[in-house]
Amino acid sequence: MAKITPLEFSGSTDGRMIKVVATATAGTLIHTAVTGTSDYDRIFLYAVNSDTSDRKLTIEWGGTTSPDDLIEETIKTEDGSINLVDGWVLQNGLVVRAFAASANVVMIGGYVLRYDAA
Repeated sequence: MAKITPLEFSGSTDGRMIKVVATATAGTLIHTAVTGTSDYDRIFLYAVNSDTSDRKLTIEWGGTTSPDDLIEETIKTEDGSINLVDGWVLQNGLVVRAFAASANVVMIGGYVLRYDAA
């Protein structure tokens, strides 16, 4: 039976939201998935825009190839927490990064459920 462990993002400090500093690839580090292929991370991502203008956000999901690895979303101002990724799976040390149209105004929050094949 698999063991499920809730985790904060590897790019987070104490579970706090991660400020998206990058404005181009390679983006700000959000999370590095578990190494290997027998275990996996189920990732939940949310975004908040603290700016007075809507901002485009790009999530680099395991790579930087367009369009294969990119998730693009316009995050509206004062819209609260927007669900971007709802439990998608990643493994083998692949990395999730993010960049936005403007630095330091979009934050990423969420959590990881790590499934260990025990």
